[in-house]
Amino acid sequence: MRLGVAIFLTDRTPTPVDLARAVEERGLDHLFVPEHTHMPLAHDPHPSGEPLPDPYRRTLDPFVALAAAAAVTERIELGTGICLVAQRDPIVTAKEVASLDLVSGGRFVLGVGYGWNRPELEAHGVAWADRRDVVRDRLRVLRALWTEDVASVDAPHAQLAPSQAWPKPSRAPHPPVLLGAGLGPRTLADLVDVADGWMPMGASATREGLPRLRDGWERAGRDGSPTVHVYGTRPDLDGLRELAGLGVDAVSLWLPSAGADEVVPALDRIAELRARLR
Repeated sequence: MRLGVAIFLTDRTPTPVDLARAVEERGLDHLFVPEHTHMPLAHDPHPSGEPLPDPYRRTLDPFVALAAAAAVTERIELGTGICLVAQRDPIVTAKEVASLDLVSGGRFVLGVGYGWNRPELEAHGVAWADRRDVVRDRLRVLRALWTEDVASVDAPHAQLAPSQAWPKPSRAPHPPVLLGAGLGPRTLADLVDVADGWMPMGASATREGLPRLRDGWERAGRDGSPTVHVYGTRPDLDGLRELAGLGVDAVSLWLPSAGADEVVPALDRIAELRARLR
């Protein structure tokens, strides 16, 4: 099982360059970052029920940050956890993903989600009730542009006239697309239709959802097994070993969104866990 880190990179954390080098030097497997385009003052309550953490207002653009990380590393995977596809132009997003996967040598993973903050979403002209359909249809545009010489899509929330776009991603047929959301019936239907795997939050959600995920995958006639990347759990060796035993492919542990004096020791503790997990 691969073990890496996730962090809200901001203007107050180590730079993507410094952090990516440190992650790779310590033998960890990946670096994932989230996305928020902005934060309306009248935002929805944070899903945790706690006051909104300041990094949500300050997070770097994930593609800019990961491009910088790609330029100074050779081995680690780089990914979004999560990219808010409903808030993005799908043609531009397809180009950014393909370009980043190409320049990184096939090391990019696209984690996507529906989003939780209604005012942020609606500022991008998307109705809250439509967000799941928008994500699903825009992912169809991404896949078409990545894999087809002449791509076209005619879906309720995404239209693409016959078009050509290069570069294609380095990884064939395209970078893995992981859907990060609670595994209700609608999420499961979207996942088996337009994604390559699941990005659950925490160990308990993973344990509960894995049987339904694998059953839904098989019923949909998908080949192989879905990728499972657990996004955030306790940094506990026994818990990580349990997830490995369940067949989880990867786990990301959160680093604090803070200065180097906090981030580096936390990174060292996770690297020690990685060494003991092998």
